[in-house]
Amino acid sequence: MPTLTAIVIAHNEAAHIGDCLATLNFADERLVLDANSEDETVSLAEQMGARVIVAPDWQGFGIQRQRAQDLALGDWLLMVDADERVSPQLGDEIRQAVEASGQEGSPRVYEISRLTSVFGRFIHHGGWSPDWVARLYARDAGCYDKARVHEKLLPRPGIRVGRLTGPLLHYSYTSVDQYLVKSARYAREWAIEKERQGIRVSLAQGLWHAAGCGFRMYVLRGGFRDGAEGWLLALLSTHSTFVKYANLWVRQRRNAQDQAIGSA
Repeated sequence: MPTLTAIVIAHNEAAHIGDCLATLNFADERLVLDANSEDETVSLAEQMGARVIVAPDWQGFGIQRQRAQDLALGDWLLMVDADERVSPQLGDEIRQAVEASGQEGSPRVYEISRLTSVFGRFIHHGGWSPDWVARLYARDAGCYDKARVHEKLLPRPGIRVGRLTGPLLHYSYTSVDQYLVKSARYAREWAIEKERQGIRVSLAQGLWHAAGCGFRMYVLRGGFRDGAEGWLLALLSTHSTFVKYANLWVRQRRNAQDQAIGSA
């Protein structure tokens, strides 16, 4: 029978790690790869019976997920974030998929339908649902790219990809403060990656992309159907999109100034 490792990469997730791991009891192994948390994430995960490894040199989400994949012992891997919960229906589907993996022609990678809660309400529109994410896969079926944010699992050529319909519940943001802190972190990671790629931007581009993001979410993708939470989410997404470009713009301006000073 193939074995399954459920993986959680975490950093300062004491508020979530216990509830997350509790929904992963069906796995043969629960692995937590911690990015040097300063709270009780590690001790709480160990109390829950998880195997915990600390990797303090954070290099981005893509590299961290690949590290976790390499450390896992299972034949199959389930990648879950600390603020996500595997629903009972999804847990049953995952077990059935792993058990049936020996059958000829069965998928080796599965996309899972993620349903996100923002400010106490599950979001069904605005481009947030359906949100298919590749999270269950045979360990030899793919690997992660090296993106610092918005990393992706890259299935190997010819790998069949299936889908599981049970929801992966994502408790993303409970407060505006939490949203702003998390989005600032993503904006910084995005700017670092784009800077390394040599991409240059202007503040005008930031404004254009931000306005387009809000309009698409709220109008074109029906975010207005999610009520006040949909409106607030569209506004905050507009803000966070602009912050990404502003962050990169400031970094490239600072680098230009440093170069000018160095050549003076």
